[in-house]
Amino acid sequence: MRRRGPLLALALMVAIGAGWRAFDDWVDRTAVPPLTVATSAEVLDREGALLRAYTVADGRWRMAVGAGEVDLLYVAMLIAWEDRRFRDHAGVDPRAVVRAAVQGVRHGTVVSGASTLTMQVARLIEDGPTGSWYGKLRQARLALALERLLTKDEVLAMYLARAPFGGNLEGVRAASLAYFGKEPARLTPAQAALLVALPQSPETRRPDRAPDVARAARDRVLWRMADLGLIDGEARDAALAEAVPARRRDFPARAPHLADRLSAGGRVATTLDGALQARLERLATEAVAGQGRRLGIAILVADHHSGEILASVGSADYDNDARAGFVDMTQALRSPGSTLKPLVYALAFDLGMAHPETLIDDVPTTFGTWVPQNFDGTFQGTMRARAALQLSRNIPAVKLAEGVGPARVMSAIRRSGARAELPGGPPGLAVTLGGVGMNLEGLVQLYATLARGGGRVTLSALPGQGGPEAGRITGAAAAWQVGDVLADLVPPSGAEPGDVAWKTGTSYGHRDAWAIGWDGAHVVGVWMGRPDGTPVPGAFGGDLAAPVMFRAFARIARDRVPLPPAPPETLTVTNAELPAPLQRFSVRGAGLLADADAPAIAFPPDGAVVVTGGQPLAAQVRDGRPPFTWLADGRPVAVNESGRATLVDVARNGFVTLTVIDAAGRSARTQVRVDGG
Repeated sequence: MRRRGPLLALALMVAIGAGWRAFDDWVDRTAVPPLTVATSAEVLDREGALLRAYTVADGRWRMAVGAGEVDLLYVAMLIAWEDRRFRDHAGVDPRAVVRAAVQGVRHGTVVSGASTLTMQVARLIEDGPTGSWYGKLRQARLALALERLLTKDEVLAMYLARAPFGGNLEGVRAASLAYFGKEPARLTPAQAALLVALPQSPETRRPDRAPDVARAARDRVLWRMADLGLIDGEARDAALAEAVPARRRDFPARAPHLADRLSAGGRVATTLDGALQARLERLATEAVAGQGRRLGIAILVADHHSGEILASVGSADYDNDARAGFVDMTQALRSPGSTLKPLVYALAFDLGMAHPETLIDDVPTTFGTWVPQNFDGTFQGTMRARAALQLSRNIPAVKLAEGVGPARVMSAIRRSGARAELPGGPPGLAVTLGGVGMNLEGLVQLYATLARGGGRVTLSALPGQGGPEAGRITGAAAAWQVGDVLADLVPPSGAEPGDVAWKTGTSYGHRDAWAIGWDGAHVVGVWMGRPDGTPVPGAFGGDLAAPVMFRAFARIARDRVPLPPAPPETLTVTNAELPAPLQRFSVRGAGLLADADAPAIAFPPDGAVVVTGGQPLAAQVRDGRPPFTWLADGRPVAVNESGRATLVDVARNGFVTLTVIDAAGRSARTQVRVDGG
């Protein structure tokens, strides 16, 4: 007998060891379902706030959530209510199992469950039954396997992302947004308690359908949390008095058109200012109210220093079929009307063909077979270029475009990064008056380039993808002169005065009304019209779109950023003080077919790098009729030169545009890079 005791003990230990190894192998052989699950695509603003979210393929709201994105009190309540020994067990809580079994035998029914948070996660990822002993056993086995694969925090994160909260809501973040309209990072005790209670019976406790049942379940959690010391009595009483939400809120749907373009699953960060986006969407709705059910609107705001798009409103109502609200009118190609005139003037100023004080004739003029008219059918005779641009006279603008050349105008548009589509064939003078297809985003990009002194800038709603670029479409002085002219325009009646350079446009047949402007930091563009392209009788950019543009500026910031001062090279003189060739515009056909003896710059050649060693730059002209006027970046540097060679005092390194004008008003230009050594 004495020998049998140790043998039995040894046999028992071997049996236990073998049983444990078998159990261990049984857990290791567990088939674990995929642990990843599709989550809602999200588009975020520049601060990380949700602009728009999308349901997953099965129509559920299942929002990704990180450990640091959930209120710590909620997490503490959840663990205290569902699984107090969550941090200690291996997936199954033996003490809870024993307690549940004893209570079940004593009362003859289930009094408390033994399901851990890990077992609940197992049920969620398998989506299996829970009422049978076999279902419970399978969950326990999977829970043990999960704990070998995941950390406790990873298990908790899976619960936070997948727990059911009623209807098509899964995960605490979707529930918090739907019931409270906010992220779950900051919850009141009452809100946290409701979110703890809901997953136990998500359909019967839905606060939007059974508020009394939801309140009772929430209150039980609050009383228990007070008993456990997680909240004090005062916090409990305040939470008990808090109302439960009576309805589900809509998920954020800001910037829906832009979000549709950018969303590709996961989280997409943007440069949009969420608060500004909301203000401008309200403005768009207000602007079309009472204007007929088919009138549409689009608004775009960008920072012309950084290239960041701050707000993009594609329509007044995304879901309004009558207004074709689903069409993103920031992207639709339309006729830009007169909004390209500032570019034409800037190019003419930059080429030395004109100056804001240059006199130009607004008289009936034939261009080949085309006889354009002014919008009002009248002519104002001789006027300054400044006034011609401010009054948006067609004839002077077409004359300047003829001198510049329509091909150069189109090249400048495209070099700015804007999209431009011609109806067919080479560009003609009609481009000046809107004979080209452009969209609002492209026009805002073009104006952003003017706002930056002619330097290129790419606009983007994606962080790091926009910003200043090498190259320019005009010199800084010419761009500033155009801005100075447009800033003198009187704002629409009722608009807040401010330092804004702005221009309006109306396309042929009153199909499109435009207003685009800039201050020292922002560029704002507004389009109004019918998305289907039918006319809007009586619609003008100045009457319809301009007031909206100024209201948009007022919503950007209370204190507007002023326009910059004139660059040092800017020529600010009266007409009488201008060089003779700039006093009156007379060039005809320079951009189409140059005269055989028109001037040409013999040196330096275009694109050359000239090392000056700090000395004046030598320049030489061939052909043309003296005397000659030389300009550097639009600033006269040599006037009434009878000889063909001159010395140009260039005070800085970098790119310089040289222009020479002969006695007949014909000009030539070259751009070089100066290296002063």
